[in-house]
Amino acid sequence: MTDTDTQDDAYRQRMATKKRIVDERIANATEQRGVLILMKGNGKGKSSSAFGTMARSLGHGHRAAVIQFIKGRKATGEYLFFKDHPQVEFHVMGHGFTWETQNADKDRQAALEAWTLAERYLQDERVNFLLFDELSYMIKYGHLEAERVAGAIAARPRHQNVIVTGRTMARELQDCADTISIINDERHAFRQGVKAQPGIEY
Repeated sequence: MTDTDTQDDAYRQRMATKKRIVDERIANATEQRGVLILMKGNGKGKSSSAFGTMARSLGHGHRAAVIQFIKGRKATGEYLFFKDHPQVEFHVMGHGFTWETQNADKDRQAALEAWTLAERYLQDERVNFLLFDELSYMIKYGHLEAERVAGAIAARPRHQNVIVTGRTMARELQDCADTISIINDERHAFRQGVKAQPGIEY
């Protein structure tokens, strides 16, 4: 037996072992329901990942709704792309970043209006996928109560999938989440003096 034959045999054994493990996990995953996914961390790509997942859901004919809790100053690429999609209801509810508005009452009112709309979607069995973009900041800044948000999400229709994005996540949201992904920040073009550009940052 040559060294190549030995390596090939070892590879086949490793893959056979891996297949048994994967097949067992698939067989044990029998529960069918919607999930709550949290996309958090300081790195770029949280909203991008969430919108990519929504596109996947739409590919299966699902109905989706988006509420952006902060973005509002500019027409983002995701809004321009999805706003006319027949299966998407898209709401830009914020007034821009808080350091630009500098008006706590205005930001709080916008957050409450957005969350009132979100609660309606969380009771609508016709909606398969909900994306609450940058919702976590509304809790962090004290505009929304974490218990109210987590409670409404937990009580949603069983089939609904929900993604929440934001750098930090309240403990109440993490406690009821099914999947939590952390996007780390190792380098960012903005810190190197590269101007934010359409199609990348917004």
